Amino acid sequence: MLERSALLNDWLTAALGSADRTLEPASGDASFRRYWRVRAGGGSYIVMDAPPEQEDTARFVRLAGLFRAIGLNTPRVHASDSERGFLLLDDLGTRPYLDALEADNAERLYGDALGALAVIQACGPLDGLPDYDEPFLRRELEIFREWLLGRHLGLALSAEEQAGIERAFDLLVASALEQPRVCVHRDYHSRNLMVTEPPSPGILDFQDAVVGPVTYDLVSLLRDCYIAWPAEQVQSWAWGYFQLAVQSGILRPEDDARFGRWFDLMGAQRHLKAAGIFARLHQRDGKPGYLADIPRTLGYVLEVAPEYPELHALAMLIERRVLPALA
Repeated sequence: MLERSALLNDWLTAALGSADRTLEPASGDASFRRYWRVRAGGGSYIVMDAPPEQEDTARFVRLAGLFRAIGLNTPRVHASDSERGFLLLDDLGTRPYLDALEADNAERLYGDALGALAVIQACGPLDGLPDYDEPFLRRELEIFREWLLGRHLGLALSAEEQAGIERAFDLLVASALEQPRVCVHRDYHSRNLMVTEPPSPGILDFQDAVVGPVTYDLVSLLRDCYIAWPAEQVQSWAWGYFQLAVQSGILRPEDDARFGRWFDLMGAQRHLKAAGIFARLHQRDGKPGYLADIPRTLGYVLEVAPEYPELHALAMLIERRVLPALA
């Protein structure tokens, strides 16, 4: 770690043309990346430290440029070193949506975020992005079973419980695969959207973008693992976005018959994966701070399960065995 800090400081001196600067932690991250706020020459920048054996900064640079080219507010890259994993970026400020959202500004902030999402889906890059295909979806769902049920809670599952999980997984994968395919940010939520001057929001953490289901980013935003809104409000925002997506050519009017189902089941897939990731962050990476978000995250699965018989057994497992074990 000391050696990498020395490398970073040497690189910053070269990139800024001076050693006269202040450096302070900018934010935590659930990945191997670290972020620092650098003030130098009257300006403020963000430095990303992304060890190249775990992260691909060249992908971040490419996507940042492609998103900026279609009018989105992603950070400009002022200097990069993909071999050592360092980037010098625009500083988009200190107000993530998670800290700023309140009842009296939610309509405006979500309106901005939904407008930007429509741009991503209508105009975002597709070439060169991984396909969010069936093996990808199933690998993500297995994170829930392996890391939350198995490694974190140590639950021994009956054959009936395993079968219930499989029925749920089959339904969620099939629903995801039948949806229209668009550019998917893949982490489009309140921790990665910044309140900025127009164009707002500032958009972060887009380097894992894929080509995938149209409702994925929408449910990430509206059924957020870190902040919850009344179900009626979420439904109103979701169907408002449906109308915007139809007007933008992302969806067709006749998709209305399946849109609500797509939204619910995509959310269940994402929330099962996220709950597993939160457990993995604790068990593997020594980051327990996300464990408190697991009950809220699984609560979304319980919210939609009554409408889908294939989810009933999974919901029963969550309600009777998982949530009590987390309490």
